[in-house]
Amino acid sequence: MTKLVVRRLLYMIPTMFAISVVTFLIIQLPPGDFLSTYIAELASRGDAVDTRLVDALRERYGLDQPIYVQYWQWISNIVLHGDFGDSFQYRRPVSDLIWGRLGLTIALAIATLLVSWAIAFPIGVYSAVRQHSFGDYAFTFIGFLGLATPNFLLALIFVWISFRYFGQSVGGLFSPEYVDAAWNLGKVIDLVAHLWIPVLIIGTAGTAALIRVLRANLLDELRKPYVTTARAKGLPEWRIILKYPVRTAVGPFISTVGWLLPSLVGGEVLVSVVIGLDTTGPLLLDALISQDMYLAGSFILILATLTVIGTLVSDLLLAWWDPRIRHAQG
Repeated sequence: MTKLVVRRLLYMIPTMFAISVVTFLIIQLPPGDFLSTYIAELASRGDAVDTRLVDALRERYGLDQPIYVQYWQWISNIVLHGDFGDSFQYRRPVSDLIWGRLGLTIALAIATLLVSWAIAFPIGVYSAVRQHSFGDYAFTFIGFLGLATPNFLLALIFVWISFRYFGQSVGGLFSPEYVDAAWNLGKVIDLVAHLWIPVLIIGTAGTAALIRVLRANLLDELRKPYVTTARAKGLPEWRIILKYPVRTAVGPFISTVGWLLPSLVGGEVLVSVVIGLDTTGPLLLDALISQDMYLAGSFILILATLTVIGTLVSDLLLAWWDPRIRHAQG
């Protein structure tokens, strides 16, 4: 197991380097830069453009340097100093803008992941064991609805229902009195009280996908000869299902951590805009629209890092859960 962990961690080094290069190239793809967008915005409003100020900003942020110099300056500051650079739009360090919202985003993602698993596991097992029953068809129908309905549309439906029938506004993660308050027990309780709606909205598609994955895998296991043999020996049905088929079928279920975690963080962008969440989503969207290079690049790098971390976690969980994988990889 130790060799597996060390090997996976070593693989992450070249992977993260390649990701950082691709990330920087992606944010350089659109023509122009933030200052070009800024000048165009001033010109559209009829405001005067101070060329000396623009040139000073271009020199300050190194936008007049070759792309490889800009990349090296950006990535070396991140690795050596934890400095993600300055946001052009907000004129503040990127780290100050990110960390406050990133904590709320990760809390939302983890809560959504846990709720998705808690809902998907029993439903997936039930749908496989009671195949072609009314409950199986009902959950399948609801699952397809969850997969087909965009999260932002579901958010709009929640907003309308809440306002139309309950006279309440679904927006934000805190009540007005806790928005600027210091963290305390009351603020945590208020966060939990507001968290369930975005959790349901963002986790709908992921929960539906997990149900389908677990149901398909468990159906395949239930048809194998060892299950028939166990039934012939007179073992209780619940023990037959939970001890062997479920244990094997949960493997691919665990592996979904690798793609589910970043998809939860990335999938909350439009939902956050619709219901006004103070997470990373609206900030990322503004950074991409305004070509705020360092802010957008930092977000993309963080999402890619979450993908790598999610894959590492899923690999380690699979190795811990299934001795065959641990033996093969060790």
